Amino acid sequence: MSQQRTEGTDVTDLPTDLTRATAADLADALASKTISSVEVTRAHLDRIAAVDGQVHSYLHVDTDGALAQARAIDERRQSGERLGPLAGVPIAVKDVMTTKGVPTTCGSRILEGWVPPYDATVVTKLREAGLPILGKTNMDEFAMGSSTEHSAYGPSHNPWDLDRIPGGSGGGSSSVLASFQAPLATGTDTGGSIRQPAAVTATVGTKPTYGGVSRYGLVALASSLDQAGPCGRTVLDTALLHAVMGGHDPMDSTSIDAPVPPVVEAARAADVRGMRIGVVKELGGEGYQPGVRARFDESVALLEELGAEVVEVSCPNFEYALAAYYLILPSEASSNLAKFDAMRYGMRVLPEGVDAPSAEQVMAATRDAGFGDEVKRRIILGTYALSSGYYDAYYGSAQKVRALIAQDFDAAYAKVDVLVSPTAPTTAFKLGDKLEDPMAMYLNDIATIPANLAGVPGMSVPSGLADEDGLPAGIQILAPATKDERLYSVGAALEKALVDRWGGPILDRAPELGGAAAAKGA
Repeated sequence: MSQQRTEGTDVTDLPTDLTRATAADLADALASKTISSVEVTRAHLDRIAAVDGQVHSYLHVDTDGALAQARAIDERRQSGERLGPLAGVPIAVKDVMTTKGVPTTCGSRILEGWVPPYDATVVTKLREAGLPILGKTNMDEFAMGSSTEHSAYGPSHNPWDLDRIPGGSGGGSSSVLASFQAPLATGTDTGGSIRQPAAVTATVGTKPTYGGVSRYGLVALASSLDQAGPCGRTVLDTALLHAVMGGHDPMDSTSIDAPVPPVVEAARAADVRGMRIGVVKELGGEGYQPGVRARFDESVALLEELGAEVVEVSCPNFEYALAAYYLILPSEASSNLAKFDAMRYGMRVLPEGVDAPSAEQVMAATRDAGFGDEVKRRIILGTYALSSGYYDAYYGSAQKVRALIAQDFDAAYAKVDVLVSPTAPTTAFKLGDKLEDPMAMYLNDIATIPANLAGVPGMSVPSGLADEDGLPAGIQILAPATKDERLYSVGAALEKALVDRWGGPILDRAPELGGAAAAKGA
């Protein structure tokens, strides 16, 4: 059944397999008591049991906890309590968010078995809104990567082709949606880790304005770049989750003290008439796969047909975004990961052949065993960039470039309402193809990084399938800070037009796990 929800949908007209329904349709059916949260949650747990051995989206599945939460929601609904719009709809949570009583590892051995004593603010909001948490999704270790291959627990697989990556660092969250193991998921985006996975799996992902969603309880990679956000299979589903996750949090000093933008209303309106849309000159051309570029050009043409005015915009300093990012991020990571010292929590390894090791020796042995190669690489880079004699030359210069990139955005938004580009330069590459070439891996985020450096919101929406390989591509939409609703206006309008163009949601064209995809071996 199509995943595109239409106005006037009969809530009893759900697919026989509840895992194929949109979150919005599930929410309507739950509100009308056509189905129960226990039924929906159990259906997804059964789906997880059937296919996650192939996809490896989850690091931990909380079967008992999810069903208990679902039963509690059903009881509250039966008692006549007024509930939130997504109450009873299950969700998967990226394993970088702390969950009380449920393991949180950040994809790292150094936190293996750690069970937090508190919830992240986002998780608290999910629980208060009545979303049963199915489990924790796989990720690149401490969110460092673009393929989920840097997870200490093994890579996730792309449901479109199990031999390919599902993006990163949030490949667990994108693959859980594309394999119908959850209707919604949370993600985090430091340089594209929500948007790039969405692009290569034909799902939807939003990086809100920096500070628009609380970072309290989010294990930090780079504090000035990290942003939690919603992931879904449709723009409306993603907007509904954004409305739950967003809002001011006094526990987060970077949180914006303002209401959540009207993202749900914008998604339902799906109107781009009169909007000015800027195509970023520097985010295209050489290095972009022809099929990705072709689907992007078609999407832009559709937006023109829908009544938007399209103009080319130049942001010359975007050329330096990748270099600046890979100085700022490692520098902040080297500071944030200093807390993993083997003294307070997490793994502790004693050095061999030392009778009475010092704290420094224990810390060195633990970090050697607990951190993966990519994490070590970035810690070394960041520590070097911050060292005496190099701070101004590297980290200081990168921050100056960051300011220039923000100025480019300001100049562009003085002319247009939103900016667009391909989300990622290529479709999903094969597992192992770029694992030994860090620079090739880093280039996957070339189009997404500028938004994090400037703190502006961004979204990826499926744009179609590339001609070369039949794999999904995505279009990125960027808006000014705090104007997140513009992403949803453009994204929903384009989504509807593409559904008409392709004869249904693009994700409907993915091979069914257990059939053609499973034959390739997982």
